[in-house]
Amino acid sequence: MTETVHKSGFVNIVGNPNVGKSTLMNRLVGERISIITSKAQTTRHRIMGIVNTETMQIVYSDTPGVLRPNYKLQQSMLNFSESALGDADVLLYMTDVVEKTDKNEDFLHRVQEAECPVLLLINKIDLSNQKDLEALVMRWRELLPKAEVYPISAQANFNVDNVKRRVEALIPPSPPYFDKDALTDRPARFFVTEIIREKILLYYQKEVPYSTEVIVEQFAEDASRINIKAVIIVERDSQKGIIIGHRGQALKKVGTMARKDIERFFEKKVFLEIFVKVEDDWRNRDNMLRQFGYQVE
Repeated sequence: MTETVHKSGFVNIVGNPNVGKSTLMNRLVGERISIITSKAQTTRHRIMGIVNTETMQIVYSDTPGVLRPNYKLQQSMLNFSESALGDADVLLYMTDVVEKTDKNEDFLHRVQEAECPVLLLINKIDLSNQKDLEALVMRWRELLPKAEVYPISAQANFNVDNVKRRVEALIPPSPPYFDKDALTDRPARFFVTEIIREKILLYYQKEVPYSTEVIVEQFAEDASRINIKAVIIVERDSQKGIIIGHRGQALKKVGTMARKDIERFFEKKVFLEIFVKVEDDWRNRDNMLRQFGYQVE
């Protein structure tokens, strides 16, 4: 009788902002691991989602969109994306039918040099037509001749199963890297901060959402509910006023939206308190970035 060989590997999703990496991540994992909004820079960390079967463990990584950094926070986000190029067993380079093929050539050159198998995913094909899509596929085959090309729609879940099957075939033999019941490498508090941050991105406009970070100061769970105290960090007093809103209405609205999603995530009643605090220029301060879990050189 032949013994079944266990397979494990790291499958890293990289690409420019707003091409649908987080939507794909959630499709592949089958759980809502990454927050999703239509705004660029929604994903700030490298987030792992783990898929387990009896004979396989696939560790997917969602990464921040690749951009030229304007401050230290963005440099840390770029570090997460670049680290994903070095430790992948399979690399999913994601683009879409909207962005130009020559966008961010420096990072694309790094992808061309990748030694692991590369699957090039052209997302949002529902926004294109057959003729234009075929031309785009040909162009990408010239740019990444070693990559396998998959036109997909992550939103509509089109052709994602074929990507999944190809990934499973490419994963190397290995024992599991994480416990077989693990869904992610992140603690519960991280998902609370991400859900609150998602609501901030959805509710507020312009620069304000990008100037905020969320930290959970208290996460106390008992049999009936979870008590959470969270703090929204902003860079200026004027931003604090916008976050709180007239008579606290804006903050109350964000808190209600976040609480409902946190309850769905943990499948438990939640009591959520949110406060707002000013930390001048926190996006450029190493000590603050480390406190929020970012890599600082």
